[in-house]
Amino acid sequence: MTSLNNQLTPLLERLDHLLELVERLVVVDDIKEIDWHSTYAARWCIKKNNQGFFEPVIRLPKIQLTDLQHIDEQKQRLYNNTRQFVNGKSANNVLLTGARGTGKSSLIKALVNEFGQSGLRLVEVDKDHLLDLPEIVDALSKYAQRFIIFCDDLSFEANESHYKMLKTVLDGSIHETPHNVLIYATSNRRHLMPEFLSENQAVNHREGEIHPGEAIEEKTSLSDRFGLWISFYPVDQEAYLTIARHWAISLGASDIASDEFRMEALNWALTRGSRSGRSAWQFARDWAGRDK
Repeated sequence: MTSLNNQLTPLLERLDHLLELVERLVVVDDIKEIDWHSTYAARWCIKKNNQGFFEPVIRLPKIQLTDLQHIDEQKQRLYNNTRQFVNGKSANNVLLTGARGTGKSSLIKALVNEFGQSGLRLVEVDKDHLLDLPEIVDALSKYAQRFIIFCDDLSFEANESHYKMLKTVLDGSIHETPHNVLIYATSNRRHLMPEFLSENQAVNHREGEIHPGEAIEEKTSLSDRFGLWISFYPVDQEAYLTIARHWAISLGASDIASDEFRMEALNWALTRGSRSGRSAWQFARDWAGRDK
């Protein structure tokens, strides 16, 4: 019996290895090569076996640059940088920071509708997948299109290390970043890291860190790797109302010049604790959807 088991063991090991190879082939075959000629946006996704792939975005946001109100300076700066990039000229990685709901993400999404016909493509990468950035960049480098890697709502805590890979890809690797890839990131934090002393002080002198300030500097230097900073700010009351009216009209609403519209829009912002493009959009959807 023991002799039979000894004979079967190598055979079973070979069968296991063969099954593993077959599973890999099946997984690879399941991931179709993306057609960037017809696909304007995609997400980087991970399968259960940790294999990454691009998943096409079927329903793109219809937002246009003209829909974004009262951020003309920010819009022009990002437009100019993106136009240079699409035209094959030098351009910068961009960090968009500032108050929530002020149009940072919407502005990047609108760029696809503006420059998609000219070859611009958008690839969204979650923070949890930043370790795959070198693989993503290498995969995109072989295509003729121009790619913006989009990292939305990006921020890091003091004990996280994913930011180091982002720093390497932005500026710091021995490999040069391909000419057809840029990184656009949005964040509510200017330096992408917490700036309270209690959060940043990840070590103290008793733990052996002689110069804790240098550790903080190493983390906050991440934002310096972006060549272009664009800041966004909360809008004033009249600007908020203008944005709300714009969205209400686009949704087919009426009575936008009424006192009722004005008062309810202001009350909406008050209850949300924010006058922003996002809250204006949300109110416009509510107003347009009412049965009048």
